[in-house]
Amino acid sequence: MTVQDQTAPLQEHRFPCEQCGADYRFDPGAGRLICDHCGHADDIAQPGPWASPIEELDFDRALRADLPEQEIEVTRVVSCPNCAAQVEFDERLHAAECPFCATPVVTDTGTHRHIKPKALLPFALDEAAAHKAMTDWLGSLWFAPNGLQAYARKGRKMQGIYVPYWTFDADTKSTYTGERGTVYYETNMVVRNGKNQSVQVAKVRWRPASGRVARLFDDVLVLASRSLPKKFTDDLEPWDLAALEPYNPEYLAGFRAEGYAVDLEEGYAKARAKMDAAIARDVRFDIGGDRQRIHEIRTHVSDVTFKHVLLPVWLAAYKYRGETYRFVVNGRTGRVQGERPWSAWKIALLLAAMLLVAGALEYFEILDTGAF
Repeated sequence: MTVQDQTAPLQEHRFPCEQCGADYRFDPGAGRLICDHCGHADDIAQPGPWASPIEELDFDRALRADLPEQEIEVTRVVSCPNCAAQVEFDERLHAAECPFCATPVVTDTGTHRHIKPKALLPFALDEAAAHKAMTDWLGSLWFAPNGLQAYARKGRKMQGIYVPYWTFDADTKSTYTGERGTVYYETNMVVRNGKNQSVQVAKVRWRPASGRVARLFDDVLVLASRSLPKKFTDDLEPWDLAALEPYNPEYLAGFRAEGYAVDLEEGYAKARAKMDAAIARDVRFDIGGDRQRIHEIRTHVSDVTFKHVLLPVWLAAYKYRGETYRFVVNGRTGRVQGERPWSAWKIALLLAAMLLVAGALEYFEILDTGAF
């Protein structure tokens, strides 16, 4: 899908301190902009009481590349040659390490033209809290390599990344045909231990069923990044989307933001899969009975709207003995997910210990039977 044809301004996300000119960073603990150079603090600009709530955008207009010009922005990005992540970098940097896979990359002047975020969840955990959550999680894993745990505990900085998502709203009305199953029991005679016994055998009586269901979907969440395994990001849920703030680039001060790689049309297809699964559950409930069969569901979808949102993730990527291990921390709740590291020697020691125990048990069993 082509976003827009008109020219959008290049967004330079810089936040100079009003006192000394150094860059501010957003402090999750204080909820303010902090200058690490001179210590000056400033509040995040808040929308006034007249400001409208977070606005949804019309999906059909976006597909026609007919969104208002103010909904589009262009940012400077670098694309990682290893994992293809598109991450915003300060134009003053000329070399960096990809926060998603620890691959050294050289920044360029490439730009990413995209639909501007409508909302974000600000970071609630600072880097120290996220690092502790990660190392505690690593410490709880059996058979994790001690070297990797020690490497992670050395305090290597984590990266705070705003990860892109789509949310979709839709009004759905569905008609269905299927069957409703009622379980009943028949008594059969069987022979057990030379005796006749009666047993209850479950049977299902099926009858045709049809009907209608309707559901209004709100904020169906779809990951718009390809840089992290979906199983990691899915397991970071739930996100407190009710706490979304209107997009304000000041929340990005000191953090990085990833450009979306899943476009709007593909994102909607993924959202529809989630919607269809929920509708199927509604249909089974509507059919009722003990069992259900669904033959066909026809769904009419209307009033589809969307928004591009950014959610906060702390990320660590460590190269250890030739392997890359990635760990992600929900920047709001501290929930941790990552690649499961295994220590070969710990597993070998456990197997050796199990063999020793088994051998000892066999030895004492032989002594008890008087085989010697």
